Amino acid sequence: MSSLERLAAAPVVAAARSAVADAEGVWIVGGAIRDAALGREVADLDLAVSGDPGEVARAIGRGPGESVFELSVEFGTWRVISRDGGWQVDVSALRGETIEADLGERDFTIGAVAVRLDSVEPIDPFAGLSDLAEKRLRAVSEQSFTADPLRLLRAPRLAAELALEIEPRTISLARAAAPRAADPAGERQLTELRQLIGGPDPLCGLELLGELGVTGAVLPEVEHLRGVEQGPNHHLDVYDHTIAVLEHTLEVEGDLERFAVDRAAEVEALLDEPLADEMTRRTALRFGALFHDIAKPATKAERDGFVGFRGHDEVGAEVIGEICYRLRASRRLTQHLQGLARHHLRLGFLIPEMPLPPRRVHAYLRATDPVTVDVTLLTVADRLSARGVGPIASPEMVSAHLTLAREMIAAGLEWRREGPPQPLLRGDELSAELGIEPGPELGSALAELEAAQFAGEVTDRMGALQHLRR
Repeated sequence: MSSLERLAAAPVVAAARSAVADAEGVWIVGGAIRDAALGREVADLDLAVSGDPGEVARAIGRGPGESVFELSVEFGTWRVISRDGGWQVDVSALRGETIEADLGERDFTIGAVAVRLDSVEPIDPFAGLSDLAEKRLRAVSEQSFTADPLRLLRAPRLAAELALEIEPRTISLARAAAPRAADPAGERQLTELRQLIGGPDPLCGLELLGELGVTGAVLPEVEHLRGVEQGPNHHLDVYDHTIAVLEHTLEVEGDLERFAVDRAAEVEALLDEPLADEMTRRTALRFGALFHDIAKPATKAERDGFVGFRGHDEVGAEVIGEICYRLRASRRLTQHLQGLARHHLRLGFLIPEMPLPPRRVHAYLRATDPVTVDVTLLTVADRLSARGVGPIASPEMVSAHLTLAREMIAAGLEWRREGPPQPLLRGDELSAELGIEPGPELGSALAELEAAQFAGEVTDRMGALQHLRR
């Protein structure tokens, strides 16, 4: 069976064919054809129609429980989602008078291929199937990037995802248009970045972003990390260290049994949880690696020959807030990424105190919640990336850090499941018993009681009152 015959056999194509009475003016375009040619499963379908896209979408979505809605008034696009979520169809009006004209308006040749809904014969005016077979990414026209600057992000994302080589002419066109990469709406930029960072080869994707000159336009804060030298604990500048941390983050993801031991399955499930903005915690952790030292250029100071970055954790959280605002990220994603930056130094500071007393464990859990497990994994990747001659880069410190990280991952998972200890006394009870008015002092008393309970220092109400009176 040929690749396009496999396309015709896909359930989503069968559903569309059975629903559309007249397929003469309806074509399958873009990603579904590409995925079929690569031997991938086709679950999403893009259709271009010469008539009313809403009418075609409603015809496809007539089944019970299927959802049909207008996705974009500007682009005349409708979406159909199957009842079980197993497939999705986007229906758009032709971008020209003919299907060939429509394909000429598309971004890359591998997506400028069409098949009429009732056929298996490809319409391939730009030799996109040949480019795909030869692992080449090529722009359809000289105007590809200026017509839609979002394609400047899509090019490295597709090249990394599909292991394609961007051909020289396309590289030249992209570099010429690179300053316009930040023109599209922030949420559109974030979608492409999410797919690039969350994709199979984010390191390649980021390298291509830089090669095309796009990083400076879309993520100037990341570009500014280049050439920022560090102290003796690091053998790389901040940019290369950041890439190394991302590389080690991928290593940690791929070998959780080494870093989380018998809690590996729980950590795997946590990383796969949806977080926000169509992003899992796994993808957010990768963004955390990319942004964890984002404020080092702004906080760099040299004293007595030693380079330091005091406060880069807190300032980094502020910078991340600015980036997320620009990209129109949700509050939840913003706060998650800020938490990763704000707390990525904490675990390292605790190593000299090992073995940690229960109160120090409690303080770490309380401070880092709800990103405890995530940020602990990030500290592992960060520590593995420090290969300088300074003390924190020694094999003994790395080993101690990994040991403490395993303990904190386990404690973080327990805290996540059980939460903090149930208070032995409510705030109003404490206020009445100790004569403390509601306010900061009462809050401090409640926090002290929680820490004492966690440490096993108090186990009942009377003991709690005696402890607080002392």
